[in-house]
Amino acid sequence: RADDYEILQKAISENRILITLDEHFGDWVILPLSKHPGVIRLKVNPATSKNAINLILPFLRLYSSEHFRNRLVILSSKRAKWVHTA
Repeated sequence: RADDYEILQKAISENRILITLDEHFGDWVILPLSKHPGVIRLKVNPATSKNAINLILPFLRLYSSEHFRNRLVILSSKRAKWVHTA
């Protein structure tokens, strides 16, 4: 299993937005974020594929990829918290 840093570096090298259920991507102490294409952390319960898809697809339709650059979005069914990281 790749560690969080490796996964983030892969997303950066491929200029991809990282979508994750992993809570560590919102913790600056564990994994500091600087310049990146964007990280979206999903908060779904229960954490099923269906729930994740139902949450993320309508949200992604609202924004272009540039909206996510250097931002962490913590997305739940109730809100989207946007954090500028760089």
